[in-house]
Amino acid sequence: MSIEFRIKDFNELTLIELYKILRLRAEVFVVEQDCVYQDVDDKDQKALHIIGYKDNKIIAYTRIFNAGDYFKNASIGRVVVSESERKYGYGHDLIKKSVEGIEERFGVDDIEISAQCYLKKFYEKHGFKQIGNEYLEDGIPHIAMMKSLN
Repeated sequence: MSIEFRIKDFNELTLIELYKILRLRAEVFVVEQDCVYQDVDDKDQKALHIIGYKDNKIIAYTRIFNAGDYFKNASIGRVVVSESERKYGYGHDLIKKSVEGIEERFGVDDIEISAQCYLKKFYEKHGFKQIGNEYLEDGIPHIAMMKSLN
């Protein structure tokens, strides 16, 4: 079974979609990673939401931002795949779709992310390069990474 992606503005999300997205983010970022942080951060309203569906269930998600809406450059954040679905490689499909979404919707040259350190090699496979030193974000080691689209 393959994954189907939809891109939506915040105002296009149904209440059920928003609920399921927030639930998935909480399952992974708060419960699985044992990290207490403020996930609902008032940035969802500025983002475009990349939602991955499989059998009509939301199993993958990112939010993308235009330059200046989160970081100086366009960015991808809240990258999440349901734990039971990771073995299928949907994370790679999700990043590809997120990069495509940024290229198509924003027409920018660079994408910046704040990546958990253990995912450095994953993001390098998609053309991201580390910039700067490791830092803590919500108690988890992160690195800034950039990808040039030109």
